[in-house]
Amino acid sequence: MANKVENENIAKDATAFTKEANAAWYKKLDFDDEAEKENALRGLIEAPTALLIRGEDGHVVWNAADYDFMKEFAKAPDTANPSLWRNTLFNSYAGLFEVCKGIYQVRGYDMANVTFIRTKNGWIVFDVLMCQEDMEEAKALMEKHFGPLNIVAVLYSHSHIDHYGGIYGLVKKEDAADANLSLKDQLASGKVVVIAPEGFLEHAVSENIYAGCAMGRRAQYQYGTHLQPGPKGRLAIGIGLGQAVGNVGLLPPTYEVTKNETLRIDGIEIQFQLTPGTEAPAEMNAYFPDYRALWLAENCTGTMHNLYTLRGAQVRDASAWAKYILEAEELFGDKTDVVFQSHNWPHWETDKIKKYMEDTAAAYKYINDQTLHYANLGYTPVEIARMLELPEKLGRVWYIRQYYGTLNHNIKAVYQRYLGWYDANPVNLNLLTPEATGKKWAEYLGDASAVLAKARKDYEKGEYQWVAQVTKELVFADPSNQEARNLCADALEQLGYQAESGIWRNAYLTAALELRCGNQAIHAPKAGAADMKAGMTAEMMLDFINISTDAVKAQNDDFTLNLIVSDTGETFFIKRRDGVLLVHKGVTGKAADCTLTCSRMQLMGLMMVNKEVLQRISAEGDKTVPVRLIKYMTPFKADFNIIEP
Repeated sequence: MANKVENENIAKDATAFTKEANAAWYKKLDFDDEAEKENALRGLIEAPTALLIRGEDGHVVWNAADYDFMKEFAKAPDTANPSLWRNTLFNSYAGLFEVCKGIYQVRGYDMANVTFIRTKNGWIVFDVLMCQEDMEEAKALMEKHFGPLNIVAVLYSHSHIDHYGGIYGLVKKEDAADANLSLKDQLASGKVVVIAPEGFLEHAVSENIYAGCAMGRRAQYQYGTHLQPGPKGRLAIGIGLGQAVGNVGLLPPTYEVTKNETLRIDGIEIQFQLTPGTEAPAEMNAYFPDYRALWLAENCTGTMHNLYTLRGAQVRDASAWAKYILEAEELFGDKTDVVFQSHNWPHWETDKIKKYMEDTAAAYKYINDQTLHYANLGYTPVEIARMLELPEKLGRVWYIRQYYGTLNHNIKAVYQRYLGWYDANPVNLNLLTPEATGKKWAEYLGDASAVLAKARKDYEKGEYQWVAQVTKELVFADPSNQEARNLCADALEQLGYQAESGIWRNAYLTAALELRCGNQAIHAPKAGAADMKAGMTAEMMLDFINISTDAVKAQNDDFTLNLIVSDTGETFFIKRRDGVLLVHKGVTGKAADCTLTCSRMQLMGLMMVNKEVLQRISAEGDKTVPVRLIKYMTPFKADFNIIEP
């Protein structure tokens, strides 16, 4: 088992090449322009003197003091890109802010913001942070200034966990309205209405559960969860300071917005604009005419966003993203005094708002169309990503700088969306595995020490990308070669120090840490997530069983099963053949081997391989079928290697 290591204790200094590269940013961008700093501080009501949030077991969920080191520097240190350093400073401004009279945000209590909108008799809350503990603290800060909060509705802007995971810090399950009632009756019931865009639940589950283990491990690299904040460690990620680690929940929506529509909730009118396929598969903007305020979800966030996120997710549609921003401008731009969103800070004044929206739309449209332009000239995604820069004027706009997404990996995302992973070179159709490739490279290159000697010379010339590439092959050929690991780590570390993107920095520095000290995943902070699975439908649970099943091992164990979900009235005819579950919804088979009757929660217990549940459910016919249904499910690994075989 690798020891947990404080990365700041083993990190090296910036080289002369890195110092020079970082110093050049002061000429590239206008650091005298402090408009974004003014926006980040505007409307401050209270900034906490300390913000340390712990879970029930005492572990640290969130600690704003981790970034107090920022106060020690008049300008960026040599080990940090000055543009990213500036963004980190602005993201460190935590507290309660007034967006406009009647709309308030708590920022810096989590990766995302939580927004409170005053209604006639209470409050609407837009997005509820990632963790229950953070949401409880944000609510307490609001109540300190406004008294007990009567929550009439919760709005989820989209299907990413940092916008719904903290729900139980605000609303208990029993306080949610009945989803079987009409919206009018839900509002009249006195319970809390939970509103989300169409498809919210499906995408929230598919992203965080179907691919949960793989995404969770990759997210450790993206969010730098094994790095300590500091001049040589973790900085901001463009949309916040990082990932909180607390209890995560999922309260399913009681009402879905299925079209652009206007709702009135406790005297407040809300005009919804659906924006599917933008930053999330299910997402929506919202305009509040009573406040002349426009909520832009994560469609505009004060940074270039991800068309593809490094933790892994569906590729996003840059063209649709631009279209929906312009549509929002057309619908609401001329009657908007402030735009606010789920990350970073608001922007004020109609003319500036329209420029903010158009600049952001132009960036995404440029990435989409110019990637296709050069793809049609025969260039590969790697070539295009190395060729393109943003147009000069757009490139100097602070609120679309590449703190989260980058032009480089967004170009590759557009290429993938339209043309897929294959670059048309047949050599790449069926590549050897990284480990096999590394061994062949080592065989061809010969003496590893000679290769390392050449790599060290290139390192001294500042060729860090190439050094990382060639030493990575030596590591995959022989992961015990600590000399190769250390040189690869040194190169990646310098790339991290130079990166403007917070998530690129985290990825580089996490890889360097693991090359030097071994896989750190065993030390990953654990977040509670049981309530995530509780939101799954029966059909989703069957999908998860299928995903978790080793089909090769199950390929000769065929059966048919009728499943009756007693509390929802759903029926399924399930056939396993060749190791694959084929599910027919809404029907049963006359000659099924077994008929299984259970509640939705019992089915969830079965999905989680709870043997006690097997004893309590009702099965008629071949009683071995429920056992065989889950027999071949494989526990997923949350600590697989990334930077080594």
